[in-house]
Amino acid sequence: MDKELSAINYFLENQDALMEQYLNVLRIPSVSTDPAHKKDMERTAEFLKDYFEKLGMDYIEIFPTKVHPIVFAEKKSALPDAKTLLIYGHYDVQPPDPLHEWNTPPFEPNKVGDYIYARGASDMKGQIMASIFALESVLKTNDLPINVKFIIEGEEEIGSPSLVDFLEDHTELLKCDMILNPDAGMISATQPTIVYGLRGMVYIELRIDGPKMDLHSGLFGGNIANPANVIADIISKLHNPDGSVAIPGFYDKVRPLTPEERELIAMAGSLEDSYIKLTGVPRLYGEEGFTLLERQGARPTLDVNGLYSGYIEEGAKTIIPAYAKAKISCRLVPDQNPDDIYRLIKSYIASIVPNTVRAQIFKHSLGPAYLADDAPGYENLANALSETWGKPVTLKREGGSIPVATNMQEILGVKSLLTGFGLPDDAIHSPNERQHLPTWTKGVQALIRFLMSFAE
Repeated sequence: MDKELSAINYFLENQDALMEQYLNVLRIPSVSTDPAHKKDMERTAEFLKDYFEKLGMDYIEIFPTKVHPIVFAEKKSALPDAKTLLIYGHYDVQPPDPLHEWNTPPFEPNKVGDYIYARGASDMKGQIMASIFALESVLKTNDLPINVKFIIEGEEEIGSPSLVDFLEDHTELLKCDMILNPDAGMISATQPTIVYGLRGMVYIELRIDGPKMDLHSGLFGGNIANPANVIADIISKLHNPDGSVAIPGFYDKVRPLTPEERELIAMAGSLEDSYIKLTGVPRLYGEEGFTLLERQGARPTLDVNGLYSGYIEEGAKTIIPAYAKAKISCRLVPDQNPDDIYRLIKSYIASIVPNTVRAQIFKHSLGPAYLADDAPGYENLANALSETWGKPVTLKREGGSIPVATNMQEILGVKSLLTGFGLPDDAIHSPNERQHLPTWTKGVQALIRFLMSFAE
């Protein structure tokens, strides 16, 4: 306990200097999707390399890829037979657009009250630096009880195109007993959270073609099927009145929630009012018979992510559009096979498309769900979070997808511990992204306790 406190005190006493380093990395516009920021991506990788060198890491290397570099660093424990922890992170960020909606420039960090506003403040430079500062605090005050490795990529926001090849080519370098991925988040500032499940994904694009060109709606309306009307009718048939997905067979392999799981999820309390306030909707919507958090992480969904057809500029233009497009995604839960779901969607849509138009379905991406309620190191992390916040950990199935967790399990053979210190209202991927500093500060302390727990 004294050793833990010495490391925590180091962090608290040096917090101002460490915070400046956090702000420095936020100032680099590491936007992975924009080729104009290629040099900024390299600058961020160099920043991390330089910081690891100051910490005295045993091995540091920047690995080039076809897109953006991967940073690796390792610090070995002096203890024989020490366990090895691999910490994953990504240093790339989302584009800041639309710029006019930011209250302050996105790459000029601005502290307002308890928050730091900047692109990447929460997702996920804040979480990377929390992990690094925790390690630094231990190294400056104690003997490190475990081996610690970092893998920090620069392509997560563009789908990690280089990561799988890197994992497969460097399995020995990345060999570990535990994996910590702090790219998840907390239910609220007072509820330390471990995410034990992630939903999978099927993403398709539906295109309906009618006439070979846009037509005059007065001359041809009523005789030519309108692709916009057709796609709207198809979309209306994808859900039942109770909010469930109408595709036959969609739920056949969905793993039911056990009473114990429902009890664990319910421990987070009711979040309906906070979600209404956060989103601005008049009331919530969803599949009947399930709570908000059950629907969010343990039930599959189908959503239209984008629609396009005809004239969408200002003013009027009376046409029958030549085509209509819809982007559609499904979030999947354990035991749902993405290939099976894709085939079911394709078959169902084909069965309801009228013969007055032509339909095409394009497959964008598929990914399975992920369940890690038995990830190694779980008890250590849960105890560290509970001690820091003074209350039991909340377990959550995350509504989103983090493909790297599945990739690491398949290639490295280790399930990931998923946590983080971002909050639902951090506006990640949106203007005015922010990080709640009191939560982040507690997060660093929890990670210190986690690292030190292996000395016991």
